[in-house]
Amino acid sequence: MEALRLILLYLHLIGFALLLGGAVAQLVTGKIRMNPAMLWGAVIQLATGIGLSAPLRDGDEPSPAKLGVKLLLAVLIFVMVFFSRKRDEVNRGHFLAVVGLTLVNAAVAVFW
Repeated sequence: MEALRLILLYLHLIGFALLLGGAVAQLVTGKIRMNPAMLWGAVIQLATGIGLSAPLRDGDEPSPAKLGVKLLLAVLIFVMVFFSRKRDEVNRGHFLAVVGLTLVNAAVAVFW
C-alpha cells in the first residue's frame, strides 16, 4: 500500500506543477487564459487528492477537517478552471484567485 500512496503522491505533485506552471506560463505571455496544462493539473490534483485521502496507512491518516478543507479548495480550483477554459481571456482577478487558491491548498498540505 505504501507504493500506491507514493505513486499517488508523485502524480499529485505533477498535477500541482502543471497547474502552477501553466498559470506562470500564461502570466508571462501576457494573455491571461486557462490553458490545457492548468485544466489537466486541476483534474490530476482532484483525482489523486481523493485517492490520497483513502485510508491507506496504518493509523497515520490526516484529520478529516484537513481533508475537507483540501477537498473544498481542490473543487473550487477545478470549477474555476473548468468553466472558464474556453474563454479567450479571463478576468485577471479570477486568474489570480486560481493561483492563490492553488498556493493556499499547498500551504494547507505542508503546514497543517
